[in-house]
Parts: sequence; structure tokens; C-alpha cells
Amino acid sequence: MSSDPASNQLPDYKKQNKGMERLTLADGAPIGNKLASLTAGPRGPILLADVNLVEELQTFDRERIPERVVHAKGAGAFGYFEVTHDITKYTKAKVFAQVGKRTPIAIRFSTVGGESGSADTVRDPRGFAVKFYTEDGNWDLVGNNTPVFFVRDPILFPSFIHTQKRNPATHLKDPNMVWDFQSLRPETLHQFMILFSDRGIPDGYRAMNGYGSHTFKLVNAKNESVYCKFHMKTAQGIKNLPVDKAATISAQDPDYSIRDLYNAISKGDYPKWNFFIQVMTFEQAEKYRFNPFDVTKVWSHKEFPLIPVGQLVLDRNPTNYFAEVEQLAFAPSHLVPGVETSPDKMLQGRIFSYADTHRHRLGPNYQQIPVNCPYRSAVRNYQRDGLMNVTPNQGGAPNYYPNSFSGPEQEASREPPAYPASGDVARYNTGDDDNFTQPGIFWREVLNKAERERLVSNIVGNLKEAADFIQERAVKNFCQVDPEFGRGVADGLRKQGSHISAKI
Repeated sequence: MSSDPASNQLPDYKKQNKGMERLTLADGAPIGNKLASLTAGPRGPILLADVNLVEELQTFDRERIPERVVHAKGAGAFGYFEVTHDITKYTKAKVFAQVGKRTPIAIRFSTVGGESGSADTVRDPRGFAVKFYTEDGNWDLVGNNTPVFFVRDPILFPSFIHTQKRNPATHLKDPNMVWDFQSLRPETLHQFMILFSDRGIPDGYRAMNGYGSHTFKLVNAKNESVYCKFHMKTAQGIKNLPVDKAATISAQDPDYSIRDLYNAISKGDYPKWNFFIQVMTFEQAEKYRFNPFDVTKVWSHKEFPLIPVGQLVLDRNPTNYFAEVEQLAFAPSHLVPGVETSPDKMLQGRIFSYADTHRHRLGPNYQQIPVNCPYRSAVRNYQRDGLMNVTPNQGGAPNYYPNSFSGPEQEASREPPAYPASGDVARYNTGDDDNFTQPGIFWREVLNKAERERLVSNIVGNLKEAADFIQERAVKNFCQVDPEFGRGVADGLRKQGSHISAKI
């Protein structure tokens, strides 16, 4: 027996299930012979009347559901969120109702750009999505391990993701695609610098932070509102992999992060994250020196300090990966009273796109799947039918509103408070909204000398494969972040044979 719980899963299952279970078809009928097809004579042919074989092949053909467009490779686990500090002056959300309260949660961690079979230890952002099963329905906090994102307008999101995928002609990852887009949209600089820093390759999912990234709105019992950001800080400590070690692990154990999470929980070494919020008043948002809803920027911790709230704890592995992780679906539109959206453009776009992709991938009734079901809140509405409706379909209750026959009624007190909105309807290109100040702070104040050197080395190692004119444009952007940064990348590229202008 191995000391690795993941390797012992099947022997452990055998220990726990010693009685023989009857083999059946999907309709429950017993199967007498699972080792041979029904044929006319020992040499065939096979008969269509073999319902065992037909069901086996038909089911097998349909085992794979569409892969997630992004975040295809991931791991998941279950546990609870416990409130340790009172924030009811900011929000009426029941999940934060009192100190000591526990709410069941599910968390899915993932890489972003790779396919489902890709390695866990590649340089890539990591998804960090939390589902809170509350009494007021499910709340999904869908973020990453970085506090910012690449673009601030959702119309650019599909194009950005295409650059992270494969060239449509060669079917290969293409640095020209990546760096062409990056250098044409300098708003990507902040996230790219984090991505190519040490934190671009976390040492497993337990050793990284999580962030809601977007600006949200909290509403309290008096209908008073503030803007907020959510932070989840790993209690295990930040740990990252050096480039050479990450490459070795990718070759030897491409499922490194999934294995690490599963084994830690199996051994009782439950991963924990401390949960914080930052709060900004509406008045502060109006006067702030940059757009507080810009997801490519962070809020200063000096001006808006972290406020402790609670702790996330994972103490149960999935019993079946497909049922509880592959079908686990998160959407920023899954909100609860007390937590609302903000004018953040990327968040507004995600409100539509995430639920839409789940309805495409899992079906219109994806929230009836047990792992997605808001089981702590009774679902009563006027939605009916659809593919794979596995509930009583709300029985004989009326399916229209308003009605005179005891159908579910609206609750006026739950309506979010009104807020002002004004401005001319137009397409506002945000490409020039101060793309360099915060990346400059990251370079000068967040990274030390050794970390800056590794950042330059990591960028050079990837950017060297792009065309010279793209390299030159990217370096000019780095120079606007900090001249030292730009010179370092330019010098590194020249050593790799690049023909970047000597003026840089």
C-alpha cells in the first residue's frame, strides 16, 4: 500500500464496500453477462437486440460533455465558510449574519488557458471560484489568484482568450498572437507582469491567494450601500515553483496540483484561506483618482485596508469528479440579497456569459444538478420544462404570473435599492485609461531586485519567440512602466538574437 491517498483510492473503496452489489442496466434491470455481446453463433454477427451492448455504447459515446472554453483543467473540494468578524454594518447577506456562523461551500481551482489534459504547473493564471450554499440561494464568488485581470472591457475578452489558445492554422500555441495583442492593449501590462512574476506558477492550489478581482456592492439591512473587493489569503503561505522545477513536474506529474489538494484533504491537512474585504464609500468612489471599477487596477491597501471577515476551510474531497467538479458551475450572476454588482464593465459582461455557457454546456436546467442545486433555499418560480428537468417540475403550481391561484409571490423588501446612472450612450474605448502607473508601482514597490530579475528573464524567455516588430512594441510599453524594466527586457532579447532598436 502506498502512503499516497490518491493512489489508494480503489483499495480503500474495496475495504469500505465488502458486500457484492448487483450489476444492472440504467433502468435498474439486472445484467446476467457483462463479458460478451449477444451474437448469432459464436462467431457473430452481433444482434441489435442486445440491449446491454447498445446501452453501453450509446452511453459511452456521450460520456464527454463540452469542455469549458476557459478553466478547462481543474480540481475541486468541499467544506465550509465560518464568520470570525462582524460585518453586518456593511451587508445583510445571511452568509455573514453572525460571528461563528458556518455556511457550506464548494471551491474549484483551475488553470485558465490550457485544455483539460494540460499540465498543472504551467505559467497561467489560476481560477479560484467559491460557491456558498446559503439560505437565500447560492452565491458564487468567481475569481482568480490575481487581484486584477488582462482587459477591462468584455468585448475584448474572446479575442484575449483566443490569443491564449491555439493558432487556428497551425494548432500550436503562438507567442506572436500573445504578444501582439498584449503590446496593442497596454491595459494588459499589470496582469502580465504578475503572470510572469514568481506568482505565475503557484506550488499547488493550496499555496495561492484568491481574489474576487471585480468591484462589488454590499447593501446592509438599512439599504445603505458601499463598494467592496473580496480577498482570500492562503493560510498555508504563498509558495511558487521555479521555472526549471515546474518544467520537470509538468513532464513527470502533469496532475501535480490536483494530487496535492486531494492528498492534503485525505490526510486531514485541511486547506484554509482567510477571507477579507476592502470597502469604499460611494463618495470616495466619485472622487477617486482612477476608475474604481477598472478590473485592471487594485485598490490601495493603505487607503482601503483589509477588513477581516472569516475563514474558508476545505475538508471533503469529491466522491466522484465528474458529478461534483466537472459539472460544478459558477456564475457571477448567482448573487444573494446583500451582495450586488457594480458598474465594472467586465463584471457586467460576465453576468451574461457565464450562465449562458453553462446552459450550453450542461443544459438549461444546470442548476438542478445536485452540486449546483441551491438546496438550502426552496426554488419556486415560473420557469418550467427544458432538457433534463429532474425535479417534480413544481407540480401543479401555476406557470404564469400574476395569477390568482397561490403561485409564489414577489417580496418587495428583497428588491435592491435604486441607484443613479447617467451618461451618453456610446462606445467608450478605455485603452488609454492610465495603463502604466500601477504596473510601475508593482515593479518598484512590490518586487525586490531578485524578483524583478526573474520577471525580466521569464518575459524574455517567452517574448523572444515573437516577431521583432512585436518585441519592439512590447519593450516600449515596458519602458513606460519603468525605464529599467524596458532596458532589462531589451538587453535580454538582444542576447537572444533580437534586432530591437539600439535607441531602446
